[in-house]
Amino acid sequence: MVTFKDRNKARLKRHARVRAKISGTPECPRLCVYRSNKHISAQIIDDVNGVTLVSASTLEKTFEGKGSNKEAAREIGGIIAKRALDKGIEAVVFDRGGYLYHGRVSELAEGAREGGLKF
Repeated sequence: MVTFKDRNKARLKRHARVRAKISGTPECPRLCVYRSNKHISAQIIDDVNGVTLVSASTLEKTFEGKGSNKEAAREIGGIIAKRALDKGIEAVVFDRGGYLYHGRVSELAEGAREGGLKF
């Protein structure tokens, strides 16, 4: 009998390993990425106080276009960088959420760097 590995379960294990090492502070919050098959979203989180400071997603009504490609991911990175800079956040620590730093995740990171975030 063939058994299939649960990809999301493996991703959550990777994410837990990463989260054990990094944490967002008020001075340097955490930029967290979530990727689904159809959409991508990002949040800037202060883990000390347990609050989301800034968020951006392809699910927003103001977002135009398809949410499941690299162009959309880069655009979301730019949007979250602009919103973060408006709130006075310049430096973040990047949390890839257990996903490989490849494709849409890396495009979101590059878009955020182009937008002015430092990590």
